[in-house]
Amino acid sequence: MPEMPPKLAEIVDELASAPRDVVLEMLLEFSDAVPPLPPTLAHEGMEQVPECQTAFFLHAEVDADGVVTTYFDAPPEAPTTRAFAGILAEGLAGATVSEVLAVPDDLYVRMGLAEVISPLRVRGGHAILARLKRQIS
Repeated sequence: MPEMPPKLAEIVDELASAPRDVVLEMLLEFSDAVPPLPPTLAHEGMEQVPECQTAFFLHAEVDADGVVTTYFDAPPEAPTTRAFAGILAEGLAGATVSEVLAVPDDLYVRMGLAEVISPLRVRGGHAILARLKRQIS
């Protein structure tokens, strides 16, 4: 059974072991790490995640070698949601389909985020991951 990508596992461990008051700061850093969408990709080619409190769009592509490329778009005024995207963008960079599918569904709970953000936002994070997995399977 494949494991989640090492970079994502490292991020999960960092967030889980960080003092709770530092976690929000770390999330803000991840919200800044979301790469801009390429000009060729517009919302029409992306799936909206209605479970998110804000407009959030995602798109995943799989190349011939089975490597997944993710694209996320969330407004700057939604830092928590953007942080989820930043965590996934950084943690899944270069990951294969089997590695992405091996990401545990309770990822955000494992990071300790349920203790620092609202249940509604955690639910949005779960929905983002579920839709991403569905797009590549």
